[in-house]
Amino acid sequence: MLDLAFYQNKKVLITGHTGFKGTWLCALLLQAGADVTGYALEPPTNPSIFGLTEMEKKVHSVIGDIRDLAHLKEVFDQVRPEIVIHMAAQPIVRESYKDPVYTYETNVMGTVHVLECVRTCESVKSFLNVTTDKVYLNKEWPWGYRENEELNGYDPYSNSKSCSELVTECYKNSFFGEESGEKAAISTARAGNVIGGGDFAVDRIIPDCVRAVLNGQEIIVRNPYSTRPYQHVLEPLAVYLMIAQRQYEDTGYAGNYNVGPDDADCYTTGELVTLFCDKWNQLTGNGIGWKNVSDGGPHEANFLKLDCSKLKSVFGWKPVWNVALAMEKIVEWTLAYRRGEDIYQVMCRQIGEFASIFALKES
Repeated sequence: MLDLAFYQNKKVLITGHTGFKGTWLCALLLQAGADVTGYALEPPTNPSIFGLTEMEKKVHSVIGDIRDLAHLKEVFDQVRPEIVIHMAAQPIVRESYKDPVYTYETNVMGTVHVLECVRTCESVKSFLNVTTDKVYLNKEWPWGYRENEELNGYDPYSNSKSCSELVTECYKNSFFGEESGEKAAISTARAGNVIGGGDFAVDRIIPDCVRAVLNGQEIIVRNPYSTRPYQHVLEPLAVYLMIAQRQYEDTGYAGNYNVGPDDADCYTTGELVTLFCDKWNQLTGNGIGWKNVSDGGPHEANFLKLDCSKLKSVFGWKPVWNVALAMEKIVEWTLAYRRGEDIYQVMCRQIGEFASIFALKES
């Protein structure tokens, strides 16, 4: 169970706070009354949700590279965080094929640097490394992967995140726990594909849809038959905060957790785009559609889903918004953005709607 009141005045450090998920997490923590510090590169897109919300004025924002251990350690020493959530990464599969060295430097050595700072910062009581569902050796079988399955991602991005998991486990075994005397609780969260308002990334299907409709262009889909678990961005963020809180209070909750939707929210890319078109047309009165154009790009798995039984059993967790409702929130966000509304207030409103249902499901 997540108790947002727990985060009141807690010092939380987020890596990757300038990104899509990072900005939403900052907003969620601000609503909870946390003292938030972020460490990340400049926003990865233009426009960016970070810029639209003027988040740099709302949190202690430090622009830095997690490959720079000395700078990162300076920030830890200054802030003395109690909770650290590590999300900084090179997150795009196709980009990892173009620049595998940078991908491994960021996703593997970056994790080493963050963990080293956690190890040498006595104030940290709870650390969560956010990875991906793609860490598993994907055999494209019809059932979900469990936390004890083999880790061996195929492409450089997925493999680097598998390595990040192994680094975390090594640090946990070597430097934390009762024998070492270090008291910080260490967990990883392997999240499925997230969608939500404000994602402007390249090479992601919902941002591609949003760009197309805002520019009056046809939606192009390169691989409509790949199946993925999709969830609104607030779903995993709430789980991250729940894990970080519970292991802060009791280190027995530390571990590896899959974070994904129910089986009903595993969609093919084509089905997801059709749902976006339906919601857009319903709220705007337009008649947009999409076109299948395979571009022969690099290997990506056709089928992948997670078994989240552990998360449900340990925490009594249940998803809040299904994909259909999540898509409605994305279209609402996009229309507000097109009208020039206060984006931060739009996000706060959606956070409030989500949190009220979350509280009911957890009671």
